[in-house]
Amino acid sequence: MGRPITDTDRRAVRRHHAAGMTRNDIARRIKRSPSTVSKIAADAGLSFDRAAEVATATAVRKADLDARRTEMAHRLHDVAERELGKMTMPTLYWEWGGKDHTYAQKEQPEPTPADRRTMMATAGAALDRSLKLLPPKQDPGEQGRSVVGELMAGLARDYVARHGGPPPDADDDQAAADEP
Repeated sequence: MGRPITDTDRRAVRRHHAAGMTRNDIARRIKRSPSTVSKIAADAGLSFDRAAEVATATAVRKADLDARRTEMAHRLHDVAERELGKMTMPTLYWEWGGKDHTYAQKEQPEPTPADRRTMMATAGAALDRSLKLLPPKQDPGEQGRSVVGELMAGLARDYVARHGGPPPDADDDQAAADEP
């Protein structure tokens, strides 16, 4: 059997808990087991529950990652636009060659078809990654129409449940409204 819990232990746990120390840190400091510290804390109405802190830290980390992902998507989108812009720009071609290691260069009005294919592949890959990181948002009008559509479908189901038959057509409603 372990040594009995003393008033000194109780005071130390309350003091260290108030200072924000963790259960394990308190246990090391007062040279008691973590379970003993938990028992003293429970008897004093104290808790080492850190769920709120963990939830806050998780939310902050998620927000940071969302911001980084958004920035990365924008940068990839910029790469795609830059590559597409190069496809119609004058291009300088150069080479070192021959036994004398001579340098030669030539400017073309636009890149060769092979270089344009490479630029298109680079732009396509960058744009694809950009859209995977940050998909385009739905059109708010489209979203509103789908909400209205869901509402109408729910009303139709409710009508069927209450009246046992299909809901009247809109034309039937208009005909009933036209009657004197």
